[in-house]
Amino acid sequence: MTALPTKKLEAWRYTDLRALERLSFGEVPAAAVPDLPAFAGPRVVFANGRMSQALSARLDHAQDFAPVQEHGPQSLAHINAEQAQDGLTLSVPAGVDAGALLMVSYNAGEMPFAAHLRHRITLGANARLMLIELVKGDGVYWHNPVTDISLHDGAVLTHIRLQQESAEAFNTTLIRANIAAGAGYEHFTATIGAKLSRTELHVSLLGEQARTDLNAAQLLRGEQHGDFTAVVRHAAPNCASRQTVKSVLADEAHGVFQGRVEVAKGAQKTDGYQMSRALLLSDHATMDIKPELEIFADDVKCSHGATIGALDAEQLFYLRSRGIDEPEARAMLIHAFLEEAFAPVTDEAAHGLLIEAIGKWWTTP
Repeated sequence: MTALPTKKLEAWRYTDLRALERLSFGEVPAAAVPDLPAFAGPRVVFANGRMSQALSARLDHAQDFAPVQEHGPQSLAHINAEQAQDGLTLSVPAGVDAGALLMVSYNAGEMPFAAHLRHRITLGANARLMLIELVKGDGVYWHNPVTDISLHDGAVLTHIRLQQESAEAFNTTLIRANIAAGAGYEHFTATIGAKLSRTELHVSLLGEQARTDLNAAQLLRGEQHGDFTAVVRHAAPNCASRQTVKSVLADEAHGVFQGRVEVAKGAQKTDGYQMSRALLLSDHATMDIKPELEIFADDVKCSHGATIGALDAEQLFYLRSRGIDEPEARAMLIHAFLEEAFAPVTDEAAHGLLIEAIGKWWTTP
């Protein structure tokens, strides 16, 4: 099997996979999926790396799993290619608004195992899709999915992810997207679960007026480690990208944001923006932030910013003086802090899932 990346690699300097390397993985067991959320539209359900036909109500445009072409020196993608057994290949024809699709991935077992799902999503010219992805599980396992996205001219994909893996699990998610002229990829990830997680995005803006919004919220406690890494390549002129990451870290949690914007020669009128804000609820929580700009064009607007702080004591005192108890006051301030990150999630069903999950996070000891 391809070796896992180490901290000697610059892209992995903040995330250590040695604990994952020490695990011994057995056969993938069968799993029953508990408590599927109510959802009126079509859904696709995976249990321990296999599609559940009984629980899936699939789109007409969905097809069976098929391997996709490898690209890029990404070792976790290579491991996925070596071991992937199932996944979703979805092609939406040109001009079709496919509505919303719920994709659930659930993993559980008594002994450690690994699940490597492989997804391929293609939207034809001016097609639209909202993908709501719910990731949950129980026990010790490694979930290593790869999703390849191709958006043709004018297509729009809204991708909303809620990662609620088991507190003992490892999640390494890789998403690669190619965006054609006038197309848009709108992404939001909420990271709540997993002992160690890394969401890694590589987005290429290949045609004029292509755009991407990459937003995330990380809510971590205990000794959780959460890494959100995004690389946006501006390969054409007049393209725009936004990266906004909010992190709330309690206890001894460790958050990471690595954002990179690459502007190719000739990609004039590029508009690239990065912002990371972290809220530390403990003196022992840590946040590493690494923004990068690599620019080979001279007529661009690119910027980045970062803040790290604690709850405002004056705001907390004000709420307490109005008769609000401390846990509720803290919850209100945390919710207000995260509001900007949630702004792109306008779908009612997806917004409800996120608010419920986050509400449980700050009310659960």
